Amino acid sequence: MQQLIRGRVLDFFADPSDTDRSHRYHENGAVLIEDGRILAVGDHADLTREGLQEIDHRPHLIMPGFIDPHIHFPQLQVIASWGSQLLDWLNTYTFPAEAEFADPAHATHMAGRFLDQLTAHGTTTAVAFCSSHRTSAEALFSAAHARDMAMVAGKVMMDRNAIPAVHDTPQSSYDDSKKLIASWHGTGRQRYAITPRFAITSSPEQLEMAGALVREHPGCHLQTHLSENRDEIDYTLSLYPKARDYLDIYDHYGLLGPRTLLGHSIHLEPREIARMAETGSRAVFCPTSNLFLGSGLFDGDGLRAAGITSGIASDVGGGTSWSMLQTLNEGYKILQMRGQKLHPLAAFHWATRGNALALGMEAEIGTLAPGSAADMVVLDVHATPAMALRAERAETLSEELFILQIMGDDRAIAQTYVAGRAQKNGSKHTSG
Repeated sequence: MQQLIRGRVLDFFADPSDTDRSHRYHENGAVLIEDGRILAVGDHADLTREGLQEIDHRPHLIMPGFIDPHIHFPQLQVIASWGSQLLDWLNTYTFPAEAEFADPAHATHMAGRFLDQLTAHGTTTAVAFCSSHRTSAEALFSAAHARDMAMVAGKVMMDRNAIPAVHDTPQSSYDDSKKLIASWHGTGRQRYAITPRFAITSSPEQLEMAGALVREHPGCHLQTHLSENRDEIDYTLSLYPKARDYLDIYDHYGLLGPRTLLGHSIHLEPREIARMAETGSRAVFCPTSNLFLGSGLFDGDGLRAAGITSGIASDVGGGTSWSMLQTLNEGYKILQMRGQKLHPLAAFHWATRGNALALGMEAEIGTLAPGSAADMVVLDVHATPAMALRAERAETLSEELFILQIMGDDRAIAQTYVAGRAQKNGSKHTSG
C-alpha cells in the first residue's frame, strides 16, 4: 500500500561545506512510500491523489533518519556512570555490564530496549559494538531484522586485559564471527562489522584472525577504536613495541580500508593521518564521550583537509546522550574550541547523508532519494516551551535547524519511520 507522508521536507544531495547547492527543501512537501521504499519526493500538490492515504505532519520538518556510526549495544545501562578516564571507566562499569550479555534472555530483552531508544531519538541505523558473546550479536540482529531496521554490528573480539567473563580467544572470536557473518550479513537489512575492540584487548594472534576475516569477507565493515586517550595510546604502544604508531598496529594486520571505521581518532600523528587518507579509512567523531571522559578535541577540519571522510556518533555509553541532535550540539562546541565552525546545514548533512557516505551506504540510507529506504525522522522545533519561544524569532531554515541542534533532544522527535513504519506512539493527523 502506498502512503504519502506530508510536511516540510529536507534532505541533502551534496555536502554544504563544499557547495551552496547542497539540499532539497519543499515548504509544502511530501514523501511517497511503498513497501518500505521511497517512490517520490516533491511538492504535495504534485504527489497527492484521491484515495491515497496521507499522514500529515505539518508544520514539522521531515528529514532522513539519523545514522549513528559508533555505539555500544551492551552499554545502554552504564550511560551516565561516573568515571575518571577511559581505562578506569571500562574496568569499573563497562566490562561487568558486558559480561551479562552472555545470557541470551538478557541480551534479547536489552536488544529491544536498545532499538526503542534509538528510534525514540530519531536514529534509524546504527553501527553497534556488541559484547564478546555471540549471543549478544544474535539478539541485536534478530531484533533489528524483525523491525526491518538497518543495523551494522559485530561481536567484539577481545582476548586479554579485561575481566575473564568478557574474554574470548583468537580462535573462538574467529569462529563466532564467521558464524554470525554466515547467518546475518546480507540477511534483510543486516550487515556485519568485524569488531576487534581495540589493540589493548586483542593479542597479536587475535588481530591476525581479524585480518583473516577481513580478507575472507571484503564486503563486511571493520570497526575498532583509535587514539582516544593519551594513556590508552601509551599502553597500546607498550603492548606493540615494534609499531611505528597506534594506526600501524591495525595496518600491519590488514585492517585498514574504506570500510574501516576508527572511533575517536583524536591524537593522531601526521603519518597516521596520511595513511588513513591513503587507505580510505574513516574517522568517527564521538563528541559527548570525548568530553565526558576528558579525552580530547577532534580535529574535524584538519582531517577533512587531509582527505579523510569522518562520521559523527553518540558512542553511548561513554557518550552521554542517545540523541544525534545533542551529539551535533556537543560537536559544535568541540569544533568551536578548535577554532572551527559547524554550520547547521553541514551538521544535519553530517548526521544523515554524511554518515551514510562514511559507511558507503548512501544508496540505501541517509537521503530521501527515490529508491532509498523510507527511514525518516519528523522534527518539531516547538517541542518545548523554551524552543518555541526561541523559534518565534527564527526567520530561516538554517536558524530553525540550529535551534533543533542546540536545544533539541528526544522531545523534538515527533515521529520516526523505519522502512515506512511509524515507531513512536502519539498523535498524528491521517486523511485520505
